[in-house]
Amino acid sequence: MIVQVIPDLLSYLDVTLLVAVTSILLGSLLGMILAWARTGHHRVLRWIANGYIYIMRCTPSIVLLFIVFYGLPKLVESMTDYDINDTNRAVFAIITFTLLFGAYISEVFRAAYQAVPKGQYEAAVSIGLTPFQAFRQVMLPQATVIALPNFGNSVINLLKEGALAYTIGLIDMIGKGNLIIAQNFGAYGVEIYLACMIVYWIMTTCIAKGFLRLEEHLDKGQSLRAKNPAQAKARILPVWKSVPALMRRIQRQG
Repeated sequence: MIVQVIPDLLSYLDVTLLVAVTSILLGSLLGMILAWARTGHHRVLRWIANGYIYIMRCTPSIVLLFIVFYGLPKLVESMTDYDINDTNRAVFAIITFTLLFGAYISEVFRAAYQAVPKGQYEAAVSIGLTPFQAFRQVMLPQATVIALPNFGNSVINLLKEGALAYTIGLIDMIGKGNLIIAQNFGAYGVEIYLACMIVYWIMTTCIAKGFLRLEEHLDKGQSLRAKNPAQAKARILPVWKSVPALMRRIQRQG
């Protein structure tokens, strides 16, 4: 039964992945904004970001999902007289997991950025780079390598949290599994959930391996830049100046 039901579950895997990937993309953007607000000097923005992250981290995923699913239509209707109850349930799931992922990943981004020595940023600005260039070309590549392991873990957690979307009626992989159980009057529940577990196990394993390979590639790229910047420029994504090159220029100017 496990092998027989897997093709039926995979036919709705695209819905599961749509919710997960969209939430990751939008949540990453939200996380960057929150991390910027938390590391900035604007007290009000920092207070708002900290408050939002605290609330999201203290709210169970399923509770937030129900609040968005039942509360958002009422809020929109009270403000605009527009009924969104017929909106695709995937939209409510994406909104929920975007809010959650943004809160969690903002801490990953903030910690990674603060782990890069600020002296490198100051050195880059002192030799003529604009603050944006110093951030994009010096700080961001190093912060990306630092953040990557925790980012991968957050992606896996979000993929598993997405299994809750069936509770609002979304027919994704888990929702399809529950439909099959209902059609069989409650029979084969263990087999179907084991099949779901196998699919999730394969997906999370592939994601973990992919992030590990990417982390190794970026680590290798940073080591290569330190040894031979010219060769690294031809093999990996170019960075305008590597940190060792910046330090050598500072020494020559001194």
